[in-house]
Amino acid sequence: MLSLKAEIRDTKIEPDMIRKKGLIPAVFYGKKEASTPISISKVDFLKAWKEAGESTVISLETPEGAVESLIQDIDLDPVTGVPRHADFYVFEKGHKVEVEVPLEFVGVSPAVKDLGGSFVKVLHALEISAMPKDLPHTIAVDISSLTTFESQILAKDITLPTGVTLLENPEEVIALVSQPREEKEEEVAPIDLSSIEVEKKGKDEVPEEGTEAAAEVAPKA
Repeated sequence: MLSLKAEIRDTKIEPDMIRKKGLIPAVFYGKKEASTPISISKVDFLKAWKEAGESTVISLETPEGAVESLIQDIDLDPVTGVPRHADFYVFEKGHKVEVEVPLEFVGVSPAVKDLGGSFVKVLHALEISAMPKDLPHTIAVDISSLTTFESQILAKDITLPTGVTLLENPEEVIALVSQPREEKEEEVAPIDLSSIEVEKKGKDEVPEEGTEAAAEVAPKA
């Protein structure tokens, strides 16, 4: 089980002041656990978040004792994407918890490899129920069953680890393969030369200035 050292946070201190010290303001709560503001090491939290995600039990080691929890929510900076605040949910011991676990797609689809189709992930996570000790970090989905463009992987087709119950709609589509798009060549219309007006410019079209006048006064032979 992963653990994080947590200090009880004084809510009178501005969150930015806490972040400048290399800490992240956070809070933990539960059905039978009062909301408690804490602060945790930013470096340690990022390491635990990367390893645990939101489906692995994390023990928060506080001066008042340890509590087992799950990462419930994370507030990210809209510019940098760095966590600014974290919520931890303290579950009841001896009770199952309901969480969404990320899906990890493995294997090779013949419809993609041999038929040139495009692999489409419809769902990226699966809602499940399990005891905290049985929660998987990810759920593997084998895509080798996608042999044709009509093939689909449904939620009920996924093999779940021992102790894990599916809460997602069993008929929910998880993944499929779409057919390649046919590129049509654009037809170029033939040029109708008869519709093009050709201008002829020459000396015969525009008489030079004074030509007609000169012809009138010229003596006849």
